[in-house]
Amino acid sequence: MTQKARKRGGPQRLQKVLARAGLGSRRSVESLIEGGRVTVNGQIAQLGEKVDVLRDAIKVDGRRLTLPSEHVYLLLNKPDRVMTTRDDPEERRTVYDLLPKSVHKGLFPVGRLDYHTEGLILLTTDGDFSDRLTHPRHKTAKVYLVKVRGVPRQPSLDRLRRGVVLDGRRTAPCAIEERRVSGERLARKNSWWQVTLSEGRTRQIRRMFERIGHPVQRLKRTAIGSLRDGRLATGTHRELTEAEVDRLMAGEPLRLSARDAAAKESAARARKITKKRAVRKSGRKKSARRGESSERRRSAGTAVGPDGAKVRSRKKTGAKGRTGKATSQTSKKSRGPRSEKPRGAKGGPGGRSGGRPGSKAGGARKGPGPGGGRRGGSPRGRKGPR
Repeated sequence: MTQKARKRGGPQRLQKVLARAGLGSRRSVESLIEGGRVTVNGQIAQLGEKVDVLRDAIKVDGRRLTLPSEHVYLLLNKPDRVMTTRDDPEERRTVYDLLPKSVHKGLFPVGRLDYHTEGLILLTTDGDFSDRLTHPRHKTAKVYLVKVRGVPRQPSLDRLRRGVVLDGRRTAPCAIEERRVSGERLARKNSWWQVTLSEGRTRQIRRMFERIGHPVQRLKRTAIGSLRDGRLATGTHRELTEAEVDRLMAGEPLRLSARDAAAKESAARARKITKKRAVRKSGRKKSARRGESSERRRSAGTAVGPDGAKVRSRKKTGAKGRTGKATSQTSKKSRGPRSEKPRGAKGGPGGRSGGRPGSKAGGARKGPGPGGGRRGGSPRGRKGPR
């Protein structure tokens, strides 16, 4: 669609004005300002400078800047072996070769797709629209269909979901779900996955799967934010509707189709089953280790008999073993009942120190008593009169 551009007066950042004029996204026009190619009222512009489009004379490469009266929004289904650029030094085919020349003026791609990556890409003359979809702070989700060599294991996929370090910086968490394609998954030679990213780095998905040993064989973008179009033929384009532009600018999330919802639920079940299997496997390993240690203890208590057979040796009786405990109990029974000691401590029945019954404090005496004890002697130690 083409939408009327609003002319906004008042101070605005220069890179925002240049982006609205269709010279590129806000980040791409910064190179024009830093290179000294932009002037404001005859002076070389500075990055971050504020201007008024209704009063200031802004020039780029000596030509007066004019804001477009309306913006263009196009959706292109990019085929393989096509560059996302206006001019290629190697003279390879570009996305502009797939569009009519009447819309080339001021049109630039919103983000990029690799030379061998297929799928949806937006082109526009609206810099604000491009910034809304490409700046990392907005976290616009982009969905890709990925074919990789072999079948990655769940621990490796979980590692990619959490994020891996690329160029010294960890990638943002992403969603990875399996997509079943007839004839591909059964052969076990390759597998299909749906990857949802909230950031876009150079060859990010390809480098992520290379990190876990499963190189990408085919890569296709299927959705940008809330925008999806599975009926757009490869190499063709169409204009966006006003409702689609409004939803993308509002940052509405992608509505999952019935197939995608089923795939997401199936992936969640698969991760749950894999986790349970890992727990069971770890439990079996622990049981095996306990069995091995028990076997080592049993084998340590065996000996070889005269006929060559293994004979288990009995443990030595001791105070702490079961056999030693039983022996001590038997010896206690054989000795008979033990003579009970009076309640008084160390002394006789009269009190603490024993002695004569009539004495004070139990008949305690400082000298040796008649029983030969230190303080009178106890009944057990008293020998009586000779």
